[in-house]
Amino acid sequence: MGWADNNELALPIASNSIDSGHARLNELGYKQELKRDLSVLSNFAFSFSIISVITGITTLYNTGLRFGGPVAIVYGWVVTGCFTMIVGLSMAEICSSYPTSGGLYYWSAKLAGPNWAPFASWITGWFNIVGQWAVTTSVNYSLAELIQVMILLSTGGKNGGGYEGSKYVVIAIHGGLLLVHAIINSLSISWLSFFGQLAAGWNILGVFVLMILIPCVATEKASAEFVFTHFNTENTDGVNGRLYIFLLGLLMSQYTLTGYDASAHMSEETRSADINGPKGIISSIGISIIVGWGYLLGITFAVTDIPYLLDENNNAGGYAIAEVFYQSFKSRYGSGVGGIICLGVVGVAIFFCAMSSVTSNSRMAYAFSRDGAMPLSSLWHKVNGQEVPLNAVWLSAFISFCMALTSLGSEVAFEAMVSIATIGLYIAYAIPIFLRVTLARRSFKAGPFNLGRYGVVVGWTAVLWVAFISVLFSLPVAYPITGEKLNYTPVAVGGLLILTVSFWILNARRWFKGPITNIDR
Repeated sequence: MGWADNNELALPIASNSIDSGHARLNELGYKQELKRDLSVLSNFAFSFSIISVITGITTLYNTGLRFGGPVAIVYGWVVTGCFTMIVGLSMAEICSSYPTSGGLYYWSAKLAGPNWAPFASWITGWFNIVGQWAVTTSVNYSLAELIQVMILLSTGGKNGGGYEGSKYVVIAIHGGLLLVHAIINSLSISWLSFFGQLAAGWNILGVFVLMILIPCVATEKASAEFVFTHFNTENTDGVNGRLYIFLLGLLMSQYTLTGYDASAHMSEETRSADINGPKGIISSIGISIIVGWGYLLGITFAVTDIPYLLDENNNAGGYAIAEVFYQSFKSRYGSGVGGIICLGVVGVAIFFCAMSSVTSNSRMAYAFSRDGAMPLSSLWHKVNGQEVPLNAVWLSAFISFCMALTSLGSEVAFEAMVSIATIGLYIAYAIPIFLRVTLARRSFKAGPFNLGRYGVVVGWTAVLWVAFISVLFSLPVAYPITGEKLNYTPVAVGGLLILTVSFWILNARRWFKGPITNIDR
């Protein structure tokens, strides 16, 4: 396993003027349409910013506390992190061989063989792009909710007559944030590279500041025994069984550790993408695992009363981490302003996460439309004078806003929509890996990064893990099961599958032939 000295795919057309990634793109049948300006650091920064451990952990920390508490949080992160790295390693190996913006759906087409390529590409592409839209929706909406909580705390808290915005206020904030993200993503790639690196630095520094500051400020601290051994079995959802509770608690970790396919989608804008794309995937996962675990430990050492943090009648309205930050400063200094500022640090990290999500979305839409897979493909495939797929940027922002509108009708409907963000993306991750270890087991030609003889074993492990979490996160999370408490994840994911397969059978199979080259356009 490692970086090959002699790449099987080395190209006779490669020269000093064309890096290996550009040459490989030409061999795959694509001319360079996007500005190749990103370094490995910038490529890593986009994936790392989308993973954004501060974003995922802060958003779903309530879930970790409710299902298992410290044990599920601390050890569940390690378990999930290890399996996520296995998935990432398999994706990195394929990315090294096929460094295109299409990423997953292009990989599926190449690995499935000529007979199955169009269908495999179609299914993978739609799960990938809808999953990405759902990620942008959930991240932006979580930031809007956090801003609402910060306003609530700044005006006195829930118990002090603070202002608690309605769902219409939250959706308005969500729309405003998407507008800003679309404007930023309309800038040149050099500006996006700068913001991406700034985001990565902010995430790392933010984690270290918060993991040290919060437990130091808190007047009441949890013991090491509590952090590493306390298992919370008490929940208001009627869920029993320690193993079942622990597994449900993994959702926080797995939701956080998604989005690293951005390194693949940015490959046509990355120098030496067949090397730096895989590096971006692996390094973003590895560093996220390390800093995320530190963030979890730091915050959990400030947790002393789980039922109170989850109580909707606390000052933060049941937003656990916001309550931890606020009470830590208020108990020591008599004012929670410092906690609100810390929430601002988290908010900036979430802002950058959503910004990078729109970047990744737009590149996927650009690549998918380049191959005619989307309605009005010629419109979304256009690039402007700065070599930015401007129309795809605004399309991604608009669809993410529309998906969030489901929250106005029903919170259950919105949660079902957002569930695609985790399961939908991981299904898209698993399909090309599955094809690599089955149909393409003997024909797959590795790039500079490869897993050698371990590729098939690692690939099968990745596929089985995705199958496991797909079933796990579709199980009931509350008993007795009612319309309000039903887990609608299988409905949302199954609905997407039915729609994509049905449209394929009725229409798309007649005209969609999978990725098509543009070298002669």
